[in-house]
Amino acid sequence: MRGQTGIGQQGSVASEVRGMVTAGADRIWTYADFAGLEMGAVSQTLSRLAKEGIIRRVRKGVYYRPRQTVIGESQVSSAALGSKLLASGARPTGLTAAQTLGLTTQVPSEPSFAISRNNAPSNLPGIRVKVRRPATSEQIDIREAATLELLRDRGETSEFSSEETIWRLAKMLKEPSVFDRLAEAAVNEPPRVRAILGALGQEAGVHDTSLERLRKSLNKLSRINFGHLKSLRFAKEWQSK
Repeated sequence: MRGQTGIGQQGSVASEVRGMVTAGADRIWTYADFAGLEMGAVSQTLSRLAKEGIIRRVRKGVYYRPRQTVIGESQVSSAALGSKLLASGARPTGLTAAQTLGLTTQVPSEPSFAISRNNAPSNLPGIRVKVRRPATSEQIDIREAATLELLRDRGETSEFSSEETIWRLAKMLKEPSVFDRLAEAAVNEPPRVRAILGALGQEAGVHDTSLERLRKSLNKLSRINFGHLKSLRFAKEWQSK
């Protein structure tokens, strides 16, 4: 099919693009998702789908296929959009991380993300990008990546009390394998991330063997600022100031 030319090729591309887009909802589409197809035909088909109301144009070359909810169409989240545009490995950071975790109702005017690359892309107006983060494992999802960033900020971007923030984070860590994935990813994070994660894991009742690697990674002489999360019950055991 992809070897056809002219009108036949355009019709084939249009059919393939339409089939891909309508197969599921709550997804962001960019031209990169249609690699190997003729880009002129892809662009025309996406524009046509937008006019038909099947997808929504988010920005140039970026479209969103909403899903229906009890309160209307779903909206594309800034976290999902930033991660899509920055490709895999981008982490929500700052208020965007807190929003991803449901710890703030504030909507940042500029969604912010962190990447492992040394230089930020120059073609992403309206998105703030921090660089030189440790490479994030593909095993962790966007919510877990946001947790690492929230711990870097010592929970300061949460709009909830220290106790409520801790309760919500500990609840998440009780979900199967979440703590283990975060502990693995935290090995290359600053000491405060490892220490606060350890104290949260202990709060959540994580088994001691899962905490040991984090505990051994800390310099026993260091004292760590836990910021908004200083009321953790086991903070002192994890070298909180």
